Amino acid sequence: MVRLAFQAILGLATLGSMTAAQAEVTNTAANGFTVQHETVIAAEAEAVWKAMIAPSRYWNGEHSWSGNAENFYLVPQAGGCFCELIRTASDDNIKSSDGSVQHMRVIYAHNNKMLRMSGALGPLQSEAVTGTLTMQLQPQAQSTKVRFVYKVGGYMEFPVDQIAPAVDGVIGEQLARLSALFGAPEAADDGARDEPADPEDGGENSVAEDGDPG
Repeated sequence: MVRLAFQAILGLATLGSMTAAQAEVTNTAANGFTVQHETVIAAEAEAVWKAMIAPSRYWNGEHSWSGNAENFYLVPQAGGCFCELIRTASDDNIKSSDGSVQHMRVIYAHNNKMLRMSGALGPLQSEAVTGTLTMQLQPQAQSTKVRFVYKVGGYMEFPVDQIAPAVDGVIGEQLARLSALFGAPEAADDGARDEPADPEDGGENSVAEDGDPG
């Protein structure tokens, strides 16, 4: 299911019908790429965080291996799993299910501020690549700026100029679906495409200001 979904988007990208999405591919190289999306959600960071760490609420089931978003679960702490159960019945659990899939592993979690996970999504899982998805929340007046940045690098048989816009479409879709839980998105400011500040950078958006190790 997940491979077919990615292949469908890849086909659209190859035909040139994802021109707008390609603008979100902020960097490419022979062995990797970066995609970035940002929006402003009319809700407090805590509410956005609670929704974001519940992928079954917004992650498209077409990008799952089982075809059902209800099988997604996420443990939002270091070492935690963004995983999926392969179930034959709705009450199957990790012990009784037919199997499971690790989509990503949590490597950084700071409640209401940032979640960073490592993993090669979709058909990239079978390639020799690493992927890092940073999901960052920045509180604003009665709203929250949300930025998703996904960086992929390593050896893969997919042509970068084709797979990058396909992955970009998938990441952008998930952020749009998260935003849709709270209604129509607000306009982001003019700095929407600036590179996000990592906690170790000490920038103005850095979560290290709140006491995290820098």
